[in-house]
Amino acid sequence: MNSTLEDLWHGNISPQEDSRNNTPEMKQLMEYMARHHDDLLKTMTDEQKEIFEKFDDCWSEYSNYAEEAIFEYAFKLGMQIAIQTLSK
Repeated sequence: MNSTLEDLWHGNISPQEDSRNNTPEMKQLMEYMARHHDDLLKTMTDEQKEIFEKFDDCWSEYSNYAEEAIFEYAFKLGMQIAIQTLSK
């Protein structure tokens, strides 16, 4: 049996892709976003689609960096809480 750290290292645990953490509100919002994204693309010229695709790529990259920073901060905060709890 692997430890949680081993599973995380080997990619068996992927917090950013774990859909069990998505609330019903988050799932509904994702559906709205997908629908609006598709509706917007239908109204665009090829040039506008290209610009929007670049924007979409930049937003996706930014989101990945932000999620990584939040994960790191939350992990460190959790460790601080654990250390303080164990030291008392």
